[in-house]
Amino acid sequence: MLKIWGRTNSINVQKVLWTCAELDLPFERIDAGMQFGVNNTPEYRAMNPNGLVPLIDDDGFLLWESHAIVRYLARKHGLGSLCPAEPRAAADADRWMEWYSTTLWNHMKPVFWILIRTPPEKRNMTEVEDNRQKLAGYLTMADAHLGKKEYFAGAAFTMSDIPHAVLAHRWFNVPIERPALPHYERWFKTVSARPGFQKHCAAPLT
Repeated sequence: MLKIWGRTNSINVQKVLWTCAELDLPFERIDAGMQFGVNNTPEYRAMNPNGLVPLIDDDGFLLWESHAIVRYLARKHGLGSLCPAEPRAAADADRWMEWYSTTLWNHMKPVFWILIRTPPEKRNMTEVEDNRQKLAGYLTMADAHLGKKEYFAGAAFTMSDIPHAVLAHRWFNVPIERPALPHYERWFKTVSARPGFQKHCAAPLT
């Protein structure tokens, strides 16, 4: 059976758990990271030298980095659906996943960590506001794109929507000012209603 190391409140672990739900894949999850430790043990580091979560073991195949895991599982078990079969469509889905990693998360992460996981007396609100403004600008781009497409990679839900939706959950639930993004909001309402999101990603932020 597929093994997944990681805590359930990790945004990166949630991507993998939701992917498994979409693909109806059984798995065993092992608590790891933050309060659970495990990820700093020599045994874990031998499997994942980064010492981060998630990590999967798929019948002896060890893989870390959440987007690599999502792509691997989607190609193995959902080629033609969660992972588009046509090369250009797959590249389009890949492109939006990369944009999340190279652009959006760089600004969402400090906003989330400062407002949710940092004590009030230690919060750098200037850093929050700077990143909020930049993120709002990029999400305006996403909103314009979703004004033309039903989902990030076109007319159907794909692996590209998974990371964006877990980020959107944080965007809509941290205490910040948000511009009107009607297409982005419509898309998030649609994807967040999926059973896999509701089971693995919809909990209050911690």
